[in-house]
Parts: sequence; structure tokens; C-alpha cells
Amino acid sequence: MTRAIHLSVDHGIQKGASDFGGGTLRCSCTNDPVEVHVDTQVLYNHACGCTQCWKPEHTLSSVVGVVPREKVAVTSHREKLKVRDDTALIQRDARTACGTHLYGRIENKERAFYGLDFIQTELSTEAGWDGPGFAPFVSSIIESGTAPSSMVEVRQTPREKGLEPYDCLSPALMDILAAHSAKAKSTHSEA
Repeated sequence: MTRAIHLSVDHGIQKGASDFGGGTLRCSCTNDPVEVHVDTQVLYNHACGCTQCWKPEHTLSSVVGVVPREKVAVTSHREKLKVRDDTALIQRDARTACGTHLYGRIENKERAFYGLDFIQTELSTEAGWDGPGFAPFVSSIIESGTAPSSMVEVRQTPREKGLEPYDCLSPALMDILAAHSAKAKSTHSEA
């Protein structure tokens, strides 16, 4: 049995356009929406099950992409944004009225993913964004109320759509974290 995960997964994962140069994200407010321009294609887009990411109603996962920080600019109503949790690793800027997360930023320069922002491409009307390529933190949806007994089915659904589910990040991203940690400890080999 297939279980609904997120519209961008459930209805088929789109491959991004090779010449796509980005677009504008908008919060869900009808009056004076916050707009954030992203000047690049998304990297490492994923269907995330963590409890920190913004999820549309009736979805088990959010879809979050990673982009270079310098490619993200708030172009309208910055004053309506507020960091949701300033103690979190990812400082998620959300619209105060509707709660939509427009982007998340890592401010700690010592972290491996410093310089990258986290965005939800579904907040853009432009076509061409790359769809998710893996599904991390799947078990975290239990914390949001999903029954542990349904997890086999939940993990099968992304696999049927071509996404490998993980209870951490993808192997490539875990390698980046490990290399950053080894470099910080001066045990990193360039070989």
C-alpha cells in the first residue's frame, strides 16, 4: 500500500531543468507575502521527516533543498520574518502571520554546512526545480504522531518513487560531515 508523503513525491518526482536559474519563494499569506529570491538550482533536495522543517498540512515530510547562502535574498517584506528557534542549528526564518518557513540558515561558521541555506522549492511558482533525491530522518515522523507500526509502509513509499529513505542524511552528506569533523580534529587525509 502506498502512503502519502508529500505532493512532490506522491505524484512523481520531477527532474530539474538543466538550464534552470532559480525563482522566487512566497509565503502563503494572501496580503503582502514575504518573497525570497533564489538565484540558482537547488542542491541536495530531499523529502525530510524531521520535526523542525515546515510541512504543508496533511504531509508526512517536508521537501527541503540546499542552496549557497549568497544565492538567497529577501526581496519583499523582510520585516515580517522571524527566526523560529534561535537555538537550533538551522536558523529557520518564518513568516510571523502564516508560519511558512522561507529559508533556514546556519550561522555557526564552525559547522560543516555553513554557507548553505535550506529552502522549500514548493513555495515557488516557477517550473524547473529539481525534485527530492533522498528521504532523510524518516523515523522522526513518529515524533509527529505517526504510528511506529506503519513505518515499514512509510519507508516503502519513497523507495517505490525512487528515493532511498534514511534515518540520517544521505551517505554523500554524511561523508561531508565526517570529513569536516576529521579536519577539525586534524585527522583528515586528502587521499
